[in-house]
Amino acid sequence: MGNRTGTSNPQLRRLIAELRKKAQVDSTPLWKRIAVDLEKPTRGRRVVNLSRLNRFTCDNEVVVVPGKVLGSGLIDHKITIAAFDFSGGAVEKLRKQNCDVLSIEELLVKNPKASGIRIIG
Repeated sequence: MGNRTGTSNPQLRRLIAELRKKAQVDSTPLWKRIAVDLEKPTRGRRVVNLSRLNRFTCDNEVVVVPGKVLGSGLIDHKITIAAFDFSGGAVEKLRKQNCDVLSIEELLVKNPKASGIRIIG
């Protein structure tokens, strides 16, 4: 077996490095955990449908998906969600429900101590 080379996506590499640095500086293990999850191969990354988010989240909760959010299903309450990638249908349905849709970088700036954040997936 060959050596793992990591992702070739420069945006993802930059995000992983930033998450690791923030985890080290602020002693927040959640950011390190998200960085480890994002380092996995694409087929091993998390994919979450809106129906799962609806089932396992509460109103006004902050969640992170270290992968992609897909638009299958409906969401009937307001959440703040950050993910590496969103499908077009997912963003549309989330915005109709007045949910806050963020990238992981935006959430890192908005909540550097990672307080009150859950990982879903």
